[in-house]
Amino acid sequence: MNTLSYKTQSANRQTVQKEWLLIDAENEILGRLASKVANILRGKNKPYFTPHVDCGDYVVIINADKIRLTGNKWEQKTYIRHTGYPGGQRSKTANEVMASKPFAMVEKAVKGMLPKNRLGAELFRNLNVYAGTEHPHAGQNPKAINLNTIK
Repeated sequence: MNTLSYKTQSANRQTVQKEWLLIDAENEILGRLASKVANILRGKNKPYFTPHVDCGDYVVIINADKIRLTGNKWEQKTYIRHTGYPGGQRSKTANEVMASKPFAMVEKAVKGMLPKNRLGAELFRNLNVYAGTEHPHAGQNPKAINLNTIK
């Protein structure tokens, strides 16, 4: 009698292999870029994905100032924040946000697609977004990937 034992392997901090990935955001549509990056940060592209463990990779996004928005979103999309004081609701259009902080739109889009808990906050720390082509993570030798090959 053959007694095969099939056990589900659950990833943990010691068994996860993380790598550094470099993504060029030039001419990428913001929402599609953000959803693919969120899946990479979460680790859903790996065979040993475990929902409660940080099994994703480190992601460096360059050229965040060259993203695309479809339709009239540059003028119509608003980013709302609150100062914490009465009557303190402030809003900016996508054009105004891009002029002041070019990396903020990508960060906010990716953060909105991560879990809203401690794991999501930990995953968000694995993301690094830069407006130009220069980044300080050259020592980690990030592997450049093409987002069109990722589902």
